[in-house]
Amino acid sequence: MGITISVLDQSPIYPGETAAEAFAHTVLLAQKSEELGFRRFWVSEHHDSDHVAGSSPEVLISYLLAKTQTIRVGSGGVMLQHYSPYKVAENFNVLAALAPGRVDLGIGRAPGGLPRSTQALQRGVQENASLTDKIVELRQFVHNTLEEDHPLAGLRAAPLPETAPELYVLGASAGSAEIAAGLGLPYVFSLFINGDESAALEAIRVYRSTFDYSHGREPEILVALSVIVADSAEEAAELAGSLKLVKIHLASGRTLTLGTREQAEEFGRQAGEPYTIEEQEPFITKGTKETVREQLLRLQQASGVDEIIVTSNIQPFAKRIRSFELLSEALAEVPAEA
Repeated sequence: MGITISVLDQSPIYPGETAAEAFAHTVLLAQKSEELGFRRFWVSEHHDSDHVAGSSPEVLISYLLAKTQTIRVGSGGVMLQHYSPYKVAENFNVLAALAPGRVDLGIGRAPGGLPRSTQALQRGVQENASLTDKIVELRQFVHNTLEEDHPLAGLRAAPLPETAPELYVLGASAGSAEIAAGLGLPYVFSLFINGDESAALEAIRVYRSTFDYSHGREPEILVALSVIVADSAEEAAELAGSLKLVKIHLASGRTLTLGTREQAEEFGRQAGEPYTIEEQEPFITKGTKETVREQLLRLQQASGVDEIIVTSNIQPFAKRIRSFELLSEALAEVPAEA
């Protein structure tokens, strides 16, 4: 069994570059991903950040669909807690009507920004529905299956495309795995955010053991991780640089992953509650074609997944492109029975 590769791009803004240049890199990487035969290309949602440009994935997705021909394009993910499921369904139904069979709708649980941006996104919102309830309603709108006893019965999230966008639940814990399993939806574990392979394997076990087959689907699991492939192990280590996985632990019990220590400190200041910050070595699969291929095959064997979503926020951009080219070459050499 081979490994299918997809790509998650966060539109990183490198030092000395602009957001416009970051988006130009994202477009080029999407086109390269299509050329290399990768399955899907996802973009992320981040708010109030000087480090990543993608604050509106649905807008960026529409542009990427127009700049590519065959690759699936989607969100990794839309932060549904901030939005009306009806409006999200409308947005992605428009995309699915424009590019039939090519649109993915990944739903994330994180806030995607600091407390101030969350407050701005949710201004005027009165309902306090759970994320699970919102995903259920989103699926009903996407597939036009709103129940007769629903308060909005008869409402349609027009247009209704011939092929609905494909829904995915994203997460980095057993809790998110349980949500996906209970809804009978595909699940993506973000190992590059969690950084704990044992936690990933446990979430995958929970997902499989609690999956609800009544929705007419089989379990589908993807793992998202950071990968750096270079012509030498030394170069790969240099490209990884001094990257750290920065987590903030709030007194209220929440733990979130931020891009930098400065962002974590600002998050704590805006949250207005006691906090601690933890820095860890990030989980990065890095090295030459041979060593990365071995690591990915080992992860595949341990987890049982056959699709991996790769993110690689390295600079300069030419090295980022080269990393994906080498990754494609590495997996092309995997025998079919591997």
